[in-house]
Amino acid sequence: MSDGNDTIFGRILRGEIPSDRVHEDEHCIAFRDVAPQAPVHVLVIPRKHIPSLKEAQPEQEALLGHLLLVAAQIARQEGLEDWRTVINTGADAGQTVFHLHVHVIGGRPLAWPPG
Repeated sequence: MSDGNDTIFGRILRGEIPSDRVHEDEHCIAFRDVAPQAPVHVLVIPRKHIPSLKEAQPEQEALLGHLLLVAAQIARQEGLEDWRTVINTGADAGQTVFHLHVHVIGGRPLAWPPG
């Protein structure tokens, strides 16, 4: 039965595709990116399907805050002192999976601007 989330992240959430999970709670999961851009590259995704940040609603404020707190927790768990937290919003911004997700990237010096 489809939950309306036919993205790869929806399939990961449903257990149809395996993932290297580093965190899981009632609101989100976090797993290692299969194409890491740094020694640590973890994705934090909400269990609720939100296509991107531009579709987020005021009633999801607590969930959005939770995702950022989990991102910081994971960075510390991975031993990072400094890291980058990224949310790409829209295709022109580099979003390739249309299920809101937070990248936690670190473990090497990161240049700015990113691209």
